[in-house]
Amino acid sequence: MSPTVNANGVGRSSPKAYLADEGRWESIDRVLDRRGPWTDEQFVGGRETKDVLRSKAKILVIGAGGLGCEILQNLALTGFSDIHVIDMDTIDISNLNRQFLFREADVGKSKAVTAAEFVMKRVPGAKVTPYHGKIQDHPPSFYLQFDIVIAGLDSISARRWINATLVQMVDEENPDSLKPLIDGGTEGFKGQARVILPTISSCYECSIDMLTPPTAFPICTIANTPRLPEHCIEWASVLEWPKVFKDKKLDTDDPDHIEWLYQQASARAAEFKIEGVTWALTQGVVKNIIPAIASTNAIIAASCCNEAFKLATTSAPSLNNYMMYVGNDSVYAYTFEHERRPECPVCGGESIIAEVGKDWTLEKLVDWLAARQDLQISRPSLAYSGGKPLYYQAPPQLHAATLKNLEKALPDLLIDGDEVVVTDPGLPFTLTVEIKYA
Repeated sequence: MSPTVNANGVGRSSPKAYLADEGRWESIDRVLDRRGPWTDEQFVGGRETKDVLRSKAKILVIGAGGLGCEILQNLALTGFSDIHVIDMDTIDISNLNRQFLFREADVGKSKAVTAAEFVMKRVPGAKVTPYHGKIQDHPPSFYLQFDIVIAGLDSISARRWINATLVQMVDEENPDSLKPLIDGGTEGFKGQARVILPTISSCYECSIDMLTPPTAFPICTIANTPRLPEHCIEWASVLEWPKVFKDKKLDTDDPDHIEWLYQQASARAAEFKIEGVTWALTQGVVKNIIPAIASTNAIIAASCCNEAFKLATTSAPSLNNYMMYVGNDSVYAYTFEHERRPECPVCGGESIIAEVGKDWTLEKLVDWLAARQDLQISRPSLAYSGGKPLYYQAPPQLHAATLKNLEKALPDLLIDGDEVVVTDPGLPFTLTVEIKYA
């Protein structure tokens, strides 16, 4: 086949020659034409299974970054032809070292749209539908149309949201409402891939206590004696932004907001003779970004797409249900079954029980909720089960009206068995907490 060059300057075979190649799916057909020693009982094989893979399976990829680019490529080259991708970001120059579907000319363009166009040019027959925006902008009915959802996200809150949404979508009377979620994530030389069957296996929220809490710097240090560039950036985002912009929320995905923080942090660093404040570091600190490594992305993306292939074709048992990879000193992978957490607020179906003392104040209850590793929340707001505010962190009017409740003893506000409704910016769902006096 004679190579041609596409709009992105990448050599590829001509579509006609590529489609005429009878051996295009030869290696994959070997898996789908016959049963194997661990093949699922539902496996049919042959033309019917190939049609499911190449014509009927509808896959949604969430995220078109370093991990998402690898996933999109792998899915198209495996034979999936109806792929959808959603991402709210635009391409930045710093993405080009690992997000290989993008070129310098693409800077400023939508990641989802650009990635879709590239894959369709590179893999004839593959249809990739892009959506530029937030996953929260789409209703549950949007996610019901897909057979499998693959998440390649760098955001904990987005992961929690899609996990909770897919769990809440499940209708026992409608088997098609259960949508498998394949979640992949990387942190430097470490990564993980997992298969989540909503309401059947452990969900993302079940393992939230495995996450390392974001690094927190003491307020006194960042306010009075900064020593690191990170201290200056935290000062700009935590102290200076609220002071200047009052009630305006900081959007860490807005380049103009990051630019303002960068300028403020740079001035602060110059004042204290601290070097190292950069635009990229500013974005990394406020978004808690850990540098990505291309090889780790490739390994985790391969694992995710392998699981999607197995789920779509039933040609082999799927992962049950967690694979972790560590490549710091060598290549190490380990799989295990993460068990469901009975008290999980998403898939457990029960409220959290707070065993409190009668000498507790409401403030102590708020601190107790914020300190729980299995909740990963920072600014909880509380309301009575009927909806009446108990203590709200925002908006300012409700915060001022309920602030006095913090110093009150819990028995003056709640009786044994009362339920409190908890909301938090980091929670994609409403949490119910039952009060039990010890």
